[in-house]
Amino acid sequence: MKRKHLSLAIGCVLLSPAAWAQQAGDPVAQDAQVQAQPPATSAQADADARTLDTVTVTARRRTESIQDVPVAVSAFGEEQLADLQASDISGLQGAVPNMNMVQGRGSANSVNVFIRGIGQPDALQTFDPGVGMYVDDVYYSRINGAMFSLFDIQQVEVLRGPQGTLYGKNSTGGAIKLTTKNPFDNEGGSFELTAGDHGRNEARFYASGKFSDTLAASIAGASIRNDGYVRDAATGRHFNNDDTQALRAKLAFAPSDNFRATLSLDHTEQDVALTLGRPMAPLRQTDLALGVVVLQPGETGDWDYRARTSFGPPGHGQTLEHSGGSLSMEWDINSQWLFKSISSYRKLRTHSFIDIDASEFELGDVLVALDQKQASQEFQLQYDNGSNLHATFGAYYMRENVPSYQEAYADDLFALAGMPISFLRTIDDDLTTTSVAAFAHASWEFVPTWTLAAGVRWTRDNKEYDRSTSTFWGAPFGALNETVAFRAEHDWTAVTPSVSLQKAFSDNLMGYVSANRGFKSGGFNGRANTVYDTQHAQFDPEYVWTYEVGLKASSTDKRLRGSVAAFKSDYSDFQARVSQDVGTFPVLNAAELDIQGIELEGSALLGESTTLSAQVGWLDAKYKKFDDFRLDPSYPGYDPTVNHDHVPFSPKVTARLALQHSFSLGDSGTLGVGGDVSYRDKTWLSVDNRDVLSQDAYTLVGLFGVWDSPQYSWQVRAGVRNLTDKNYKTEGQEFASVGNIQTAYYGLPRNWYISARYNF
Repeated sequence: MKRKHLSLAIGCVLLSPAAWAQQAGDPVAQDAQVQAQPPATSAQADADARTLDTVTVTARRRTESIQDVPVAVSAFGEEQLADLQASDISGLQGAVPNMNMVQGRGSANSVNVFIRGIGQPDALQTFDPGVGMYVDDVYYSRINGAMFSLFDIQQVEVLRGPQGTLYGKNSTGGAIKLTTKNPFDNEGGSFELTAGDHGRNEARFYASGKFSDTLAASIAGASIRNDGYVRDAATGRHFNNDDTQALRAKLAFAPSDNFRATLSLDHTEQDVALTLGRPMAPLRQTDLALGVVVLQPGETGDWDYRARTSFGPPGHGQTLEHSGGSLSMEWDINSQWLFKSISSYRKLRTHSFIDIDASEFELGDVLVALDQKQASQEFQLQYDNGSNLHATFGAYYMRENVPSYQEAYADDLFALAGMPISFLRTIDDDLTTTSVAAFAHASWEFVPTWTLAAGVRWTRDNKEYDRSTSTFWGAPFGALNETVAFRAEHDWTAVTPSVSLQKAFSDNLMGYVSANRGFKSGGFNGRANTVYDTQHAQFDPEYVWTYEVGLKASSTDKRLRGSVAAFKSDYSDFQARVSQDVGTFPVLNAAELDIQGIELEGSALLGESTTLSAQVGWLDAKYKKFDDFRLDPSYPGYDPTVNHDHVPFSPKVTARLALQHSFSLGDSGTLGVGGDVSYRDKTWLSVDNRDVLSQDAYTLVGLFGVWDSPQYSWQVRAGVRNLTDKNYKTEGQEFASVGNIQTAYYGLPRNWYISARYNF
């Protein structure tokens, strides 16, 4: 990609309007892009170098300037993702205000996302995500398989706040949209090799071309490997590694001016070792003769990235196969109406061993194997009168089937006079979700400079759940082997409106107010292991109302750009999974939350080749109530160590500052340097606010340099992440009722890399 000048806008991708329009699917811009364009004059180049590029997004299903959209949205293009030093989607951590995005607990293939305090606090497949993930407008219903490698991404948009009147699936926290490259708009290709410490070696490629004026195709792939940064000092085994191969092929067909279709096929495979954390609390065994025995004290201080596990080689790792296809078709019915169809089918298969207690003891070791299938269909009818009225009407259908098989091993959880009592639990369950929805959204400039937008969505989710749990005890309890099974089915229906009023005060200043309602379906407890659990397995939906006011502005000389948004969310019926007794984990609609915050994003072009970018998020998330029976002193399992003073994954302050500068080397090309500093306030990593599962405020520093050849055919990039080698937690497992398990997962230590890329 050609770099006009090195720049990184936090939440604002600095691409040309044509480039943004082409990746967003604007047919007019696409036609203009493929036409031969005259070389820029020196005067034009000088003018371009003195302004920030216009940024356009598709947050409302049509191409608009980011400064004109009454939505809190951050956007990143291919080069900006590289400047973030992001190899996968978790690299966005720190780049979006009030967003927490990290690798999921104990799993190499899942991602944990919270936006404005709303997400999915339990990784089990019986919970729905609070933040919707989309690739080319196709909704991904599981956080498993959502740790996307960024190998052919054209743009990423992060929408904050409830979404539903414009998107396929209702989301309470927000939506993350990934758009891959369009074969018609990206002729040519590139090949990139990366090497770094911890055995990192990666290869990425992209190739695209036209067979004719009406047919184009592309193929992209990635091979991503590293040895892992966690090691068993006694055996030398490495953990928390990566070994992923991914491939995507696209065929684009445009037989006429009013019809376009794109077929996309993708496949990803991953085969890695365990993802290990660190036991933060004393691990305990219940000896029926001796009482509670401490097997291992909790760890304190900085972690040395050394770990032990009860899982021995070979075959106790984590594998994933994720594949699918989609067909997107667009018809321009006439100059005002467009019809769009998005059809998709996906398959996800995972087989993951997870050492939840992160020790050589067998207290909370599990196998989780999923075999998910998902089919979806979305229809959209879009209207644009060419001036003051835009509308989108849509219908959505998704059917998902998620059978799973699980095993839990806990031979060290109980003992008799020092002799362990073997324990095995097997689980077979099957969840089928059928979701249907209809939505409409319209935007009307009813008088000059004033625009009213409103939308509504009707959703019905049906879930069928079958579960069978078998428990096997060793001596002296062999006779206590038992099986518990149940089946349940339920429908949940919701109507979720949205409305916004926007005022253009000038060509460079816009303000808006909005209100949006979000809905997340109810479900059934995927850890219902006793008869009592099965009788109380169903939990209700979550709802949120978010009220927002914002301003977006830019300077007349296009050297400054910024936005500010303030919001308040009323969040009810929070679905909380808690630990009750051994093997009992009820799900409660326990809480109502009051969430409010402020978000600022901005970019400034200093001189002709220096860009300063910043983002700040302030979040005040509090429980208005949390009904937890474990805090009742009359309850036999009363646990005063539990508190709900803090909402998990909701740091009060997130901030980032980035500075970049480029130097012209004349006939030798361009050299750029950049760096960023990001700050994250204290973060709680569990619903129960266990002290050892919290991370104090910390700061991360990153640096990079990049050289581009004069014709931009070669690029060499080098960088370092976590320059100060900060030791920090990102995630937590909390099963205190099982051996006092409280496990923390850590971010990457300091790591460096160098990459070379050839563009053709």
